[in-house]
Amino acid sequence: MIVGIIGSGGREHAICAKIKESAKISKIFCIPGNAGTSSIAENINIKINDFKSIKDFCIKNQIELLIVGPEQPLVDGIVDYFLDTKIKVFGPNKVASQLEGSKIFTKKICAEYKIPTANFKICENIDDAKKYLDNSNYPLVIKADGLAAGKGVYICKNYNEGLIAVIEIFGGKFGSTKNLLIEDFLEGEEMSYFVVSDGEKYKFIGTAQDHKRVGEGDKGKNTGGMGCYSPSRLNSPELAVKINSKIIDPTLKAIKDLGTTYKGFLYVGLMIKDNNPYLVEFNVRMGDPECQTILPLLKTDLIEIFVNCCLGKLNEKKIELKNEKSICIVLCSEGYPGEYKKNIPIKKLDNLFLKHKEYVFHAGTKLKNKEIVSSGGRVLNFVSISKDIKKSRGDLIKLINDLKWENGFFRKDIGYKVID
Repeated sequence: MIVGIIGSGGREHAICAKIKESAKISKIFCIPGNAGTSSIAENINIKINDFKSIKDFCIKNQIELLIVGPEQPLVDGIVDYFLDTKIKVFGPNKVASQLEGSKIFTKKICAEYKIPTANFKICENIDDAKKYLDNSNYPLVIKADGLAAGKGVYICKNYNEGLIAVIEIFGGKFGSTKNLLIEDFLEGEEMSYFVVSDGEKYKFIGTAQDHKRVGEGDKGKNTGGMGCYSPSRLNSPELAVKINSKIIDPTLKAIKDLGTTYKGFLYVGLMIKDNNPYLVEFNVRMGDPECQTILPLLKTDLIEIFVNCCLGKLNEKKIELKNEKSICIVLCSEGYPGEYKKNIPIKKLDNLFLKHKEYVFHAGTKLKNKEIVSSGGRVLNFVSISKDIKKSRGDLIKLINDLKWENGFFRKDIGYKVID
């Protein structure tokens, strides 16, 4: 089978590496890919928003399955764009992708289908938001409505912090917006819960706990993710039943009631309190860096999962996960999530000795004059699988230190809630 993968991050490198294991694969194209994918696939320099060029390339090169990694092409409707072809595209269509593309869309579904989530207020302008802030109890969570690369969320301890968030969001910091969302702050512990759906049935594919804050002890600015571990310590059979029945089932019914179906990964961001789940957000794709911890634990052929989802035959294959633990530490460019330098050579990467079940997934890298250089804020994902997550973390920290990349930094406390 000839397969295409859209995206250039750690998630896409992890997907590429996992499907490379399948005997069913004859060729993989990554659009555009990164320095890591270039060693196991063929990178194609097409922008992910250039749907016409992507379609033309897929047809010309007889791609049978197109896997969409990031959210933006899904929200923009790439699945719908391929409906007039015979190419199978893994991911939800434009309507279903609003679950991530519009937080207000999701909140309205929560209200109508009685899905447990934080109380919320939709504000259409600054004055509307100010009035609500004036009469609120703090802390509050203020969110940009559209996609914001994991950074459009403010936790505000008082009115002044709330006002800054409102001004920045309406001021266009995360793109043009007509509305923003103000939510009550949910107490509890976060958990990421993943399923995969074929439009009729869905199956569990893993849990993780992400560390979004840039600083040790989960302090500082929000990022796209500094690292994570899998499985989450919070998950249990009892909790899973609640998540499925109270959140996933009514959400998929809501999508059906809109006249369509949901196909693809569904990332359910949760707050767990007293063993009860509350929805924080949906993502319509695998998380990053959660994907990098979950996929190496997968025993089932990932390509079979993708194809069966596209064909509505998910029930034909059992999804099995290894009885081990996985941890990912993200090496970032100095300055991230603020300004950072690009095109910094990573000289010793090829000399690192990776033990069995250790992986390095590229996130923000590219090849420049045959040399690997940095191209993003999150640069490399170091992943290890074992029964002993504390030892895995120590081994990864040693590995990163051996790299001696002076332009990088990372958190040394990933997984601290289950380790320290």
